[in-house]
Amino acid sequence: MSSQYQQYSTVKKYWQLMRPHTLTAAIVPVLVGTATAKIFLLGSEDHLKLSLFVAMLLACLLIQAATNMFNEYYDYKKGLDDHTSVGIGGAIVRNGMSPNLVMNLAIAFYVIAALLGIFIASQSSFWLLPIGLLCMAVGYLYTGGPFPISWTPLGELFSGIFMGMFIILIAFFIQTGNIQSLAVWISLPIVITIGLINMANNIRDRVKDKKSGRKTLPILLGKKLSLLFLGFMYLVAYLLVIYIAFFKDGGSIFFLLALLSFPFPIKAFNRFKKNDTPSLMMPAMAATGKTNTFFGFLYALGIYISALLGNI
Repeated sequence: MSSQYQQYSTVKKYWQLMRPHTLTAAIVPVLVGTATAKIFLLGSEDHLKLSLFVAMLLACLLIQAATNMFNEYYDYKKGLDDHTSVGIGGAIVRNGMSPNLVMNLAIAFYVIAALLGIFIASQSSFWLLPIGLLCMAVGYLYTGGPFPISWTPLGELFSGIFMGMFIILIAFFIQTGNIQSLAVWISLPIVITIGLINMANNIRDRVKDKKSGRKTLPILLGKKLSLLFLGFMYLVAYLLVIYIAFFKDGGSIFFLLALLSFPFPIKAFNRFKKNDTPSLMMPAMAATGKTNTFFGFLYALGIYISALLGNI
């Protein structure tokens, strides 16, 4: 029994190290980009390439997990994470994992993701290699390097653009061989919902981050303005869905399925407003993650249904 418990404990540590609650931020853009590609493949002899979809999904999951590990490693090295911290993976400060092991795992994940990227490029275009390397570099430089992005007010923008728009457009391109303006428009709400996951994390950690010298957007805005910005941007995301559904060529009423996720950003806003300590703001953090998950899956489903039914 003791041996089984130790094995379970070890698996749990490695699972927590990847911060699984963030992984849907990697899954959603691939689903949305692939579903959008289906719209443009409808009526042609081409079909969605399952092997490229799976390879893209795995590569994005590995990059997201590795980025989380880089985050944990560098936050620990810079003294930002300790046993009083909340919301972190905790592999180093709580579970006693070696910092070098965490870094080596992250590098290994990047290597596997790079190999998957080479396969994807060989089946589509080798121009994807520098774009993929750029995305991987941003994942590392978010917390690594001499000037970490996470220490600036640009964290939300970088995470939204590179995890949202870039991944959606790559997933679209590998299926269709081109880029369409509709794919760019469709990516914008996901750019926002992913960026706001990052902002929620920064709202929660703003006091401790300020003491460490960070200058994140919530530190510059303060909590009140940060919440107004968060609420406004969620509103923009939902209005964009409505606009795309009714006013963009290729839009469909089925895109509006994403609107069913609206209770989650409301919960996030209200919970942030009522609480001001990191531990009590964790439910608000969870609500922003759920917003992206449910919004993204419903959005992708609506796009895919519209493709099957011919953009009704």
